[in-house]
Amino acid sequence: MSNGAADTRPFGSWPSPLSAERLAAGGVGVGGAAARQRSDGTSEIWWTEARPAEAGRVVPVRQLADGTTADALAAPWSVRTRVHEYGGGAWFLGADHVYLSSWADQRLYRFHSADLDAGSEVAPDALTPEPEEAHGWRYADGRESPDGQWVVCVSEDHHEAVRGENGDPVNALVAIPAAGGEPSVINQKSDFVAAPRFSPDGRWLSWYSWDHPNMPWDATLLLAAPVWISKNELRLGNVKVVAGGAGGEAIHGADWTSDGRLVFSTDRSGFWNLHAWRPGDDNDTPLTAVEADLGGPAWVFGTQRWTELGASGRIVAIRTVAAADELVEVMPEQELRAIPAPFAGINSVGSIGEQLLVVGAHADAMPSIASVDIDSTNEGGEVCDIRPSDDLGIDPAWFSHAQAVAFESNGRTAHAFFYPPTGPGLAGLDGERPPLVVIGHGGPTAHTDPTLNLKVQYWTSRGFAVADVNYGGSSGFGRAYRQLLNDSWGIVDVEDCINAARHLADAGLVDGERLCIRGGSAGGFTVLAALTQSDVFAAGTSLYGVADLEALATDTHKFESRYLDGLVGPYPGAKSVYEERSPINHTDGFSCPLLVLQGDEDEIVPMNQAEAIVAAVAAKGIPHAYVLFEGEQHGFRKAENIVRSLEAELWFYGRVLGFEPADAIEPVSGAVGLD
Repeated sequence: MSNGAADTRPFGSWPSPLSAERLAAGGVGVGGAAARQRSDGTSEIWWTEARPAEAGRVVPVRQLADGTTADALAAPWSVRTRVHEYGGGAWFLGADHVYLSSWADQRLYRFHSADLDAGSEVAPDALTPEPEEAHGWRYADGRESPDGQWVVCVSEDHHEAVRGENGDPVNALVAIPAAGGEPSVINQKSDFVAAPRFSPDGRWLSWYSWDHPNMPWDATLLLAAPVWISKNELRLGNVKVVAGGAGGEAIHGADWTSDGRLVFSTDRSGFWNLHAWRPGDDNDTPLTAVEADLGGPAWVFGTQRWTELGASGRIVAIRTVAAADELVEVMPEQELRAIPAPFAGINSVGSIGEQLLVVGAHADAMPSIASVDIDSTNEGGEVCDIRPSDDLGIDPAWFSHAQAVAFESNGRTAHAFFYPPTGPGLAGLDGERPPLVVIGHGGPTAHTDPTLNLKVQYWTSRGFAVADVNYGGSSGFGRAYRQLLNDSWGIVDVEDCINAARHLADAGLVDGERLCIRGGSAGGFTVLAALTQSDVFAAGTSLYGVADLEALATDTHKFESRYLDGLVGPYPGAKSVYEERSPINHTDGFSCPLLVLQGDEDEIVPMNQAEAIVAAVAAKGIPHAYVLFEGEQHGFRKAENIVRSLEAELWFYGRVLGFEPADAIEPVSGAVGLD
């Protein structure tokens, strides 16, 4: 190059510093931050890191007041729970102990922080008995009682002898002696329970529950009961329904404040707003009344979107508007004060004394954990890194920034984040427009946000444009938008992904002849459905996507076994709808190449779904490729598999769209029609 002229190369073939290996190595997931002061006055901050480079294990990390940081458990320990298959809430802090669910056997363990102080390698003690069947008992989302003598948590019993009429495991609240012993069931009156939380004085326990066919974002009950503790027993008194029930109200994030209020989010207004209740009150009191979400869909345990700062009574929450997050303080008279902070998205909040503890994501950096002095942020903000963002070693100029896009879709307004191709000093060929990758997020009751997503940047830094679509049914836009997918999965989401691509092509931002679509899980279903219903796309990639709705309805885990009642219709009564919506029954509609990526241990979308769609496209003679990853569940966690899945997809698009990737990639073995 000379005189500052751009290096012109075909879109898709740009050399990028974000290799698949760097993406996998830099993809440490940071979450679950919590702080405490031990009985000896020592303060600690804890979080977990999911590390692809360590075979995907999840590691608890501790930081002391002097900034000393160290892993709490050595390999092969991994802190994950299989409850609901999606997990979450796999560890929690007591006054002086740390409790955790081990991925290896799913038993609940405990160790004392003093063991770490001594510098010795910790070997946690098992609290719960060894199951008669592998992973027969599973535990999540627990809390230690204020007196330190008991643990209450969610249990999921998978032993054949106790499974329900439909073969489902049994979920319950259980009490376990904190020093170890047999769990005792204290509540087992619902299909699902979550978030058992003690009041500060230990006299009350709250939790929420729901029953089939509801999901936790459809209709839940918030419950509370007095706690009775004798020498060898913890039991509950009469249960009080605090909120929920009639009208399909969904509760999220219930916990207690230092002054004895039970604060929670409810979407009874059409948006998740904060309310509070005190034992003895007949009704709860609204703390906020805004057209924004201060709660979210509980796919995993332990998600917390509000917190009290110390014992001050001040409440800070995450407010989501159009899928973008910001911090707010809850003020008197239902007012909210915005708290400026350098986060493009916020995963969770907690407190360090009277400062805010934030697990935040950024537009041009990896997630970090920070403390925020909310009283200084109006002057530019005092944000102190606790666990800084990982240094990717990449100039931020390579990162494409999200542009919010609203577009018309069959008489509705739908939403997406658009990312243009971005590479310093790089440009496409004269007259060339970039290919587009449309992403349909998983869930489908979830949403994508404008934070740095390396799997988006992998494409944009190579010369692709990306449309990350928040189709109708996504969260982060209120209950009415979320319910657009009711009875319409495979219709509304497909319409919105197709119309997002058309909108960007009509605007001249992308090449209308080189439109691709990719998605995982529910997003994979959207991919397959879109390819059977439309000829808009030139290629598609399904990552562990649903091909057969009937198979999903009859062969999936308990948590989602009735999910399709709302999205499609009750089965088998709506059998004809399932058949009509299932891509496997419409393979005659396939006209473009397909890549399928799948884990062989996936319990949510079993591999037989992937193999059925591959067999169908093969029978029709459609170019395709199939990669099966050994030892992977629903989503890829091992670094080598993340690398291979990305490179296989880039190779696939290169073969279909007619460009040569700058990366040296091994062709996909067994690919058909992609020579």
